Amino acid sequence: MTRSKFLFTILLASVLSASAQQGTRSGEWRFYGGDAGGTRYSPLDQINRDNVKNLAVAWTWKSDNFGSPPEFKNETTPIMINGVLYFTAGTRRYVVAADAGTGETLWTWRMDEGARYTQAPRRNSGRGVAYWSDGRGDERIVTVTPGFRLVSLNAKTGREIPSFGESGVVDLFRELGFPGDLTGSIGNSSPPVISNDVIIVGPALIEGSRPKSKTNAKADVMAFDVRTGKKLWTFHTIPRPGEFGYDTWLNGSAEYSGNAGVWPPFTVDPELGYVYLPVEDATGDYYGGHRPGMNLFASTLVCADIKTGRRIWHYQLVHHDIWDYDITATPILVDINVDGRAVKAVVQPTKQAFAYVFDRVTGKPVWPIEERPVPQTDVATEWTSPTQPFPTKPPAFDRQGVSKDDLIDYTPEIRQMAVQAIEGFKIGPLFTPPSAGKGTISLPGNLGGANWESGAADPETGFVYLGSQTRPSIYALVKPNATVSDMDFVGGLAGVPRINGLPIFKGPYGRITAYDMNKGEIAWQVANGETPDAIRNHALLKGLTIPRTGTAARAGILVTKTLLFAGEGWGAEPILRAYDKATGTTLWETKIPAGALAGLPMTYMHNGRQFIVFSAGDAPATPAQLVAYALPVQR
Repeated sequence: MTRSKFLFTILLASVLSASAQQGTRSGEWRFYGGDAGGTRYSPLDQINRDNVKNLAVAWTWKSDNFGSPPEFKNETTPIMINGVLYFTAGTRRYVVAADAGTGETLWTWRMDEGARYTQAPRRNSGRGVAYWSDGRGDERIVTVTPGFRLVSLNAKTGREIPSFGESGVVDLFRELGFPGDLTGSIGNSSPPVISNDVIIVGPALIEGSRPKSKTNAKADVMAFDVRTGKKLWTFHTIPRPGEFGYDTWLNGSAEYSGNAGVWPPFTVDPELGYVYLPVEDATGDYYGGHRPGMNLFASTLVCADIKTGRRIWHYQLVHHDIWDYDITATPILVDINVDGRAVKAVVQPTKQAFAYVFDRVTGKPVWPIEERPVPQTDVATEWTSPTQPFPTKPPAFDRQGVSKDDLIDYTPEIRQMAVQAIEGFKIGPLFTPPSAGKGTISLPGNLGGANWESGAADPETGFVYLGSQTRPSIYALVKPNATVSDMDFVGGLAGVPRINGLPIFKGPYGRITAYDMNKGEIAWQVANGETPDAIRNHALLKGLTIPRTGTAARAGILVTKTLLFAGEGWGAEPILRAYDKATGTTLWETKIPAGALAGLPMTYMHNGRQFIVFSAGDAPATPAQLVAYALPVQR
């Protein structure tokens, strides 16, 4: 897309949708995703396409002593309110307040949780915190601990709010009301969401590729009064008898099946009073023979009433998920215009590299979603859905399915080696089921496509930007012995074959896609990152010119008035880039001082100066730290 067409799109969008969300306001960053709808958009433009090349490190905040051993991958995104940054750090999930201009620590808080911490399934920094104010001086920071406690803190002092729960703490194990000790089974990995004076908490369980049992804890979503901590409602992601969706679990499997948590960040529309819940798959990730049926609300986008938890609408994106295609990305709320019709949309990126687009009021797909036949299982005890939902628009943002045409073919010899490498594996289109024996090679795999980093939306244009990686998986089913699991099958441990270290599939391996969501089309797509040295300098490729492949990592994205900021993602080169958001042209890049970018970048204005802040670290060399960039101060 040319810049002139892009500017016309901005003008058209502003005329047709004056009520569109505007991203962050007042130069702050009050929500994990910038605004309640997760747009990750800021209209700030002190840093722009002309001066971005002048950015320099303004300050760093180091987490070296926040835990033993220190944390290296911190996925936090700070929020900024009234000149103060609030974020989480260390595996014990310290809450930290720091000066937004200097990074100086103002206060810290953490809880000693004993066994509930040491056995927690998600012992990490938790991606951040939530903020609430009554507008009259009562300001609170709300967090969920690794041991699954909900805590409300005074934003100015870091002390627990005495009138909230029991001395500032709500025991979420107790509120779930399940029998037995839940220690080690349920935790949390993303911030709570606060809207309309309601706190909504999404649980996270142990990853389920090799579950110990077909019987597992159920990951109910709960909501609480922001002032008192009193529980307001519970949404059963696995329905109970008599509830809608219970009959989609055949043979009574809803009684004992578990997981179906909401572990990624999620979003709300405060005006509608709706919350959008991206639900993961059920126990287990690759074998569903113990839970025959479609399995609502696993792998389903659920819209619920914030005040009551009543289901407004839902759409299941994977029927009977056996690919670990749980919905991991934040639902992005953006107002678009389709054929001159204003649509309040929710865009749901997925691991399978589709961006599903719905009217967020009604749940109706903006463009038709077709139920298409898919390959069926050859495992006698498995159950597979005859069809899966395929959106007609927009097109996929990453590679889908496996055929020999997808293999690298830099030379005829390399091509033949790649063909030999996949012999004995099952291959096929998207949704080819896991199999016994050597297994199924699937693309995207369980870590491909989009994930918790999600993307960003530009409310001025209706553009949506997504980072993804082309990463295959082996879905191999193996029979476990009784000491491993009581399930008929669990996932195998084999890795995808390589050719003397070369990936067997063509790149790009990491990319950024810009959608014009008014049209449901890709506006541009670029490989994110250069070709890694391990590929460019490989002995088998000597003398060949290799197209830019990007790096095999998912970009974290931030959009401003003219720019799109993206790191290469965890495990890739330690580089931050600024792209022209209209064309995808790289305008600036720099090596960051703390290894790979692990948390998502955010931006704010403080004392007349715009900052770009993100979390970075590099195991085992550099513990996680926050890094702030800004333009040099003119003296």
